[in-house]
Amino acid sequence: MTTTDPVHWAAAGAAVGLWLALTLATVWRAFRVRRAERARSNAMATEAGGGATLVAFASQTGMAEDLARMTARALTEAGETAMVVSFAELDLAMLKAARRALFVVATTGEGDAPDSAARVVRRLMGEATSLPDLTYGMLALGDRSYKDYCGFAHAVDGWLKRSGAEPLFDMVEVDDADPDAIRQWQHQLNALTGSNAAADWTPATHQPWRLEARTLVNPGGPGGEAWRLRLVPVGTLPDWRAGDIAEIGVPGPDGGKSLAARDYSIASLPSEGGLELLVRLMSHPDGTPGLASGWLTKTLEVGGDVPIRIRTNSGFHGPSAATPMILIGNGTGIAGLRAHLVERPGGEAWLMFGERSRAHDAFFDDDLQAWLGDGRLTRLDRTFSRDANDGRYVQALIDEHAAEVRAWIDRGAAVYVCGSLEGMATGVHAALERALGSDALIALSEHGRYRRDIY
Repeated sequence: MTTTDPVHWAAAGAAVGLWLALTLATVWRAFRVRRAERARSNAMATEAGGGATLVAFASQTGMAEDLARMTARALTEAGETAMVVSFAELDLAMLKAARRALFVVATTGEGDAPDSAARVVRRLMGEATSLPDLTYGMLALGDRSYKDYCGFAHAVDGWLKRSGAEPLFDMVEVDDADPDAIRQWQHQLNALTGSNAAADWTPATHQPWRLEARTLVNPGGPGGEAWRLRLVPVGTLPDWRAGDIAEIGVPGPDGGKSLAARDYSIASLPSEGGLELLVRLMSHPDGTPGLASGWLTKTLEVGGDVPIRIRTNSGFHGPSAATPMILIGNGTGIAGLRAHLVERPGGEAWLMFGERSRAHDAFFDDDLQAWLGDGRLTRLDRTFSRDANDGRYVQALIDEHAAEVRAWIDRGAAVYVCGSLEGMATGVHAALERALGSDALIALSEHGRYRRDIY
């Protein structure tokens, strides 16, 4: 049926005009991003070609970035110039311009690349190239408890060799932050630069914090006990951002003579006066508690000291307040997402969260309800897998609201995922691929709009 009603025509024209305006705005924003990326890449390539050593890192939890910056600092102290870039920024022009590169490469999960490395995997490693003038060193971070130990670093190393690049020395592999391996890397740097720097090159030491309060937040929960811990520094309160990591020095099985490092997502900001964690009590098959979770939730007395090093994790830092955020997580992963909500002064934020039981596991519910009321949190969707009237995991929420997810992404939203690697992270990734398409999700990762803190 056709109409000659001018009101209908005006409304249709307005709708088409609005659609065109939104489309043009999206295209213009993408053009500006690409132009800025090209300019930054050209500037970095020029710097690399000017004799600076390229120090490139692929980091998931911030440790590789820390070591890359320490590497660059060692070069600078030896009188050389260095340029530090993330794999998210690295491109072929930089590699072709550089004469020497040092790579600090973490592997996550079973041989997987960190999220920030999606650009390199997709645009560089998938194609044959020629880098005959490049010499390089490789520091590989991994965990021998996984089958494909340092798998991604080995993949990068193989691609570089096939491209004609020449290794300066054998790859240095670091198992779970082994200080001896890190010292070996520094010895190699000293040999390259002729420096006589001290061989003991380790991250900042742990500082003492005091356990101020500990609360069981889900008594009777089907997934095991979850405890909310509040800690205050013995000295000055340090600064940190949402997304940063608390590395806890846990007394080892030798009675505390050595410390075992364990990472936890931080749920609070310095403005709240202390550091808050959400810790799940883990148990071995024989029922004995896990080393770290057992000590933090059972053995350690309230008022006792905890060695903590706060580690910057820029790969999970939040965007500007003007950027909408879709926050997705499960279990104790909500801790890292809570910090992002505390940090944002305004803007749109949508939280999707999954746990086992609404009656027991609605973590931080008082905060979430208050933020819904004052507008800090725009939307909250939760699912509980053990509830009879639900039975779904968090990825089901993405499938259910796929159209709304696409609309948020079209408005420039960034997606942040925090929680377990096994099950949740892979399920959420697959659901996002179904909602957005594989290429679109890769593009989000390449532009820093899809970030994960998974464990």
